[in-house]
Amino acid sequence: MATLPVYDRSGSEVGKIDFDPDAIAPKINKQLLHDAVVMYLANKRQGTHKTKSRGEVAGSTKKLYRQKGTGNARVGSRRTPQRRGGGHAMQKRNRSYYFRLTKKAVRAATRMAIASKFADSEVVVIDELAMDAPKTKELAGVLKALGLEGVTTLVALGDYSTGVYKSARNIPGVNVTRVSDLNTLDVLRPKRMLVTKEAVEQIMQQHAATAAA
Repeated sequence: MATLPVYDRSGSEVGKIDFDPDAIAPKINKQLLHDAVVMYLANKRQGTHKTKSRGEVAGSTKKLYRQKGTGNARVGSRRTPQRRGGGHAMQKRNRSYYFRLTKKAVRAATRMAIASKFADSEVVVIDELAMDAPKTKELAGVLKALGLEGVTTLVALGDYSTGVYKSARNIPGVNVTRVSDLNTLDVLRPKRMLVTKEAVEQIMQQHAATAAA
């Protein structure tokens, strides 16, 4: 059980909250985390690469000159991969890189990623982070007060907030998501996580219950 300080927008400590990473993920499986990250990155690939084979490039298929007697190396048509403008020897084709781990593995990887962030003290807890209107300067000031200025940060909220999302989208390296939308890649990619007190409680309720099941 770990006790985390809770800060307000000015960076002052206003309380504490108990969090038990072991209740979410008793152990961290690095291989599973790696597999989950590879899955998310692979599924982002478009796979639209394409090069032409020797049968697809323009040009005659006639042999350029006779096999023997010229003193030159033997050669076929001008479409061969050895010649400039010829086809690609190992041509690339459109393909899908999509693959999927089982639901149980994906959920376990998400829990492990969250638990590892808390265990490594890479999580900052704020009492609340609600914004009625987009104010990038205000959110940037909050991040600076919490020591997160210039640090890649994932802001995890209990519920979606348009004001916070629009305020963060112009700050490099800062992303906003809901607890229910957390995944392994989003959690592990940034150096820090900024979570509201409400979000921490939701993480414990949602993921601890899943881990127990």
